[in-house]
Amino acid sequence: MSTRKNALYNVAYRVFSVFLPLVTAPYLSRVVGTEGVGLYSYAWNISHVFVLIGMLGLESYGVRAIARVKDDASALHRTFSEIWRMQLLVASLVLLGWLGYVFFFAGEEKAIALHLTMMSVSCLVNLDWCLMGLDQFKPIALKNTAIKLLAAAAVFAFVQGVEDLWIYAFAWSLATLVGCLSCWTTLRGKVRVVPVTWKAALAHFKPCAVLFVSVLAISIFRSMDKVMVGGLSTMEQNGYYENAEKIIFCLSGFITAIGTVMLPKVSAMFKRGEADRVRTHLDASMQVVMCMVCALSFGVAAVAQDFAPLFFGEDFAYSGTLMIPLAFTLIGMGFANVVRTQWILPQGKDHIFVTSVVAGAIINLMLNFLLIPRFGAAGAIVGTLAAEFCLPTVHWLYLRKELPHGRLLRHAMTYAALGLVMLLAVRLADTLVTVEGWLGLAVQVAVGAAVYGGLCLLLWIKTNNRAILRLIPGMRK
Repeated sequence: MSTRKNALYNVAYRVFSVFLPLVTAPYLSRVVGTEGVGLYSYAWNISHVFVLIGMLGLESYGVRAIARVKDDASALHRTFSEIWRMQLLVASLVLLGWLGYVFFFAGEEKAIALHLTMMSVSCLVNLDWCLMGLDQFKPIALKNTAIKLLAAAAVFAFVQGVEDLWIYAFAWSLATLVGCLSCWTTLRGKVRVVPVTWKAALAHFKPCAVLFVSVLAISIFRSMDKVMVGGLSTMEQNGYYENAEKIIFCLSGFITAIGTVMLPKVSAMFKRGEADRVRTHLDASMQVVMCMVCALSFGVAAVAQDFAPLFFGEDFAYSGTLMIPLAFTLIGMGFANVVRTQWILPQGKDHIFVTSVVAGAIINLMLNFLLIPRFGAAGAIVGTLAAEFCLPTVHWLYLRKELPHGRLLRHAMTYAALGLVMLLAVRLADTLVTVEGWLGLAVQVAVGAAVYGGLCLLLWIKTNNRAILRLIPGMRK
């Protein structure tokens, strides 16, 4: 399957994975209130940390390892069997740890946490890393989409109040497990389990653990933010932060999907010694990603305060205020993701990735401890912004002699300038147009899309940007 089709399937699936909970969010927010949303967020994010430990960095290491041997059947079967055996051991230990937490340490979130147990069980059977290494993105997207639609339907049918939060947890937890199991049929005939030794299996532990340090560090300024807001402030503040971050997380699915598709492709290109071709791909990808994330960042910032009370209910109006600065994390996230997935990880330069995210996590933790007790959710956002922009800064320090960071940064600055013009145009439209509610919001979105799209098209034509123009039907040269 072509890279473009893989990207489309993966973007659709990644966005859909967070879009469905987003669809249920307005209903859930009105049914359980700010404290209910905050309580569920607290339990889910603790569960997510256990899931990350259970997968031990396989989302990066496993994809890369399979991509490197996919053309050698014998090596493919052996590598798959070794990694999965190691995965089963780690995931089993993590499952025991999760059950220990639920029964001996969980507080008011215990009932919800218990029904999230299948999230940890899914780590035993999650072989998505193998499918992605084989460029099999379509079955992951289609099967998981169908399963999660059923989960969303269950939420609307059975969650009627805060006392039903366990049903919400159970539905999404079960969907995760069934989704992992459903993709096994796709691997039939492509890989098989062969006898391997524990020594060979555990040889994958160290490189996985190295990448896991970075995965865990990322979770500190993604998932742990909400755990810290709930612990250091109030569940109400965590409810505001959860809904604000939910929108941004949904939009970040575009970034993650592009990086996930490019990682196996670029890994194979490096193996063939095509470093110059990789640089060309990286430059084009950075343009596409910066165009996209600047539109999303400035667009969300422009409409956030009108959107939040309409979407989540008036009780969550403060989530709109939080979304404004939080939206700009997408720019740092997008820049770092392109460099990481198309240069750092394909070459096995894991130490750069690990150093960057550990530095970001440390900065985030320090700022969270200082600011959350005083400012609540707003303090967490300051830490998140600092962390997200720390990553590309560390990448630059290591790679300034290998990559044209000046050129890459100019891409970001160019689209950020266009995004700022769009933001001003949207705010002006808001003051001039008298309609309110969803119609008023639709007008703002239309104005923003027209202004940003028009400016981008003029820029691409004026600079004869073939990397972008060839992607537009009717303008290929």
